[in-house]
Amino acid sequence: MTNRLQDKIAIVFGAGSVGPGWGNGKATATLFAREGAHVVCVDNNPAAAEETVGIIAGESGSASAAVCDVTQSDQVKAVVDAVIARHGRIDVLHNNVGYATMGGPIELSEAEWHRSFDLNVTGAFLTCKHVLPHMLARRSGAIVNVSSIAAIRWTGYPYAAYYAAKAAVNNFTMGLALQYAAEGIRVNAIMPGLMNTPLIHQQISGQYKDAEEMIRARDAACPMGRMGTAWDVAKAALFLASDEAAYITGVSLPVDGGLTCRAA
Repeated sequence: MTNRLQDKIAIVFGAGSVGPGWGNGKATATLFAREGAHVVCVDNNPAAAEETVGIIAGESGSASAAVCDVTQSDQVKAVVDAVIARHGRIDVLHNNVGYATMGGPIELSEAEWHRSFDLNVTGAFLTCKHVLPHMLARRSGAIVNVSSIAAIRWTGYPYAAYYAAKAAVNNFTMGLALQYAAEGIRVNAIMPGLMNTPLIHQQISGQYKDAEEMIRARDAACPMGRMGTAWDVAKAALFLASDEAAYITGVSLPVDGGLTCRAA
């Protein structure tokens, strides 16, 4: 531990995991705590949020749980207000909530299209809407949004709404970074590539014969011969949230083992 977030107050939206193992949000929240932050672990699943808090507490870290649907402005505001009332500030906002629904314009319903944008884009908009005033008051803060390499290239899956939504996350990140650069607030994004997390067993597994075939195919598609892990995303998030990245803003950072360097 290098105490890169010592005494910082960090909110991680999507800090739970949808299944056994390490999801990006759970790993990020845990790593933030290991580096000295008090982490508010927010999830729409109370048990998932409490699980992450329990892991952090078991490592003698500092964390608290909150429940929130990030697509509901009043719920987001209530979480942010509670953090400010207790801690007086928010130093780091990490937006990890996202989901992919398979299908193109023909297969997707309009409701599924809107739900994809709500989870991937509107949620980040709402957390920023309610956190930014507090960061502006202190002229300090770091925001990290989790995007995807799907924002900039075809990943092999037919999820049209996800491609569009993650592209919006990248440009939302860029716009905020430039709007608030002179106010002491940095905004960056992470673009995970093919990762081996519990979420792929919900979102992607139906595209393969079974889970074993999915893992073999995804490992083989990566230049390094293996998928990344949640810890790869968490370490990138830690860097971008820390003062080590004090002169970095507006970046959408691939964490993909070189996948986006390939022509096809």
